[in-house]
Amino acid sequence: MSRAAPRIAVLISGEGSNLQALLDAASAGKLGAGIGVVVSNRAAARGLERARDAGVPARFLGGKGITREAYDEELAALLTEHSPDLLVLAGFMRILSPKFVARFEGRILNIHPSLLPSYPGLDTHRRVLEAGERWHGATVHFVTVDLDAGPAVLQYRLPVRADDTVESLTTRVHVGEHFILPRAVEWFVGGRLRLENGSVMLDEQRLSQPVIMEE
Repeated sequence: MSRAAPRIAVLISGEGSNLQALLDAASAGKLGAGIGVVVSNRAAARGLERARDAGVPARFLGGKGITREAYDEELAALLTEHSPDLLVLAGFMRILSPKFVARFEGRILNIHPSLLPSYPGLDTHRRVLEAGERWHGATVHFVTVDLDAGPAVLQYRLPVRADDTVESLTTRVHVGEHFILPRAVEWFVGGRLRLENGSVMLDEQRLSQPVIMEE
């Protein structure tokens, strides 16, 4: 017997503001899925409290003293207990091993604070300001073995203002992240979005570029 709705697992490392956006969307019936478990690699992550407050199982899985491959084996085993249809990386600050990514191929989405493929990695807001970029934003993409290089699904784009600081830009990009991540998850669990032979398919159309939403 199939479940009434798909379930997702959310992986976090910190504050969990994107997790909160997903929890709010699920609570409002806008996500099309239930959140089955939230996992953090940091015990003090505020996101674990957010999950517990919402009645969602919250698990800490630390990785100190073990290899990345061993950690990912434990993570996969934990996730399998909850049978998720989709994994969402919402500020998860670990690089997943190729074996883990292959195990969940086509079922992992990540939110990244830049207009990928520009500015992969960390500290994107400072780097964008220092480079004098005119545009910045956030990207939801499928996860592949290459860091922040998986096919992009959806981007939120905003102009960089002359008076922007790292703090103000962070705040503005967060607004976009909280909008596009639930949207992409909704598309996936609703059967509209999938990864096929390395390409993003949305409503049975192959995307040549990500869907763009602007501030």
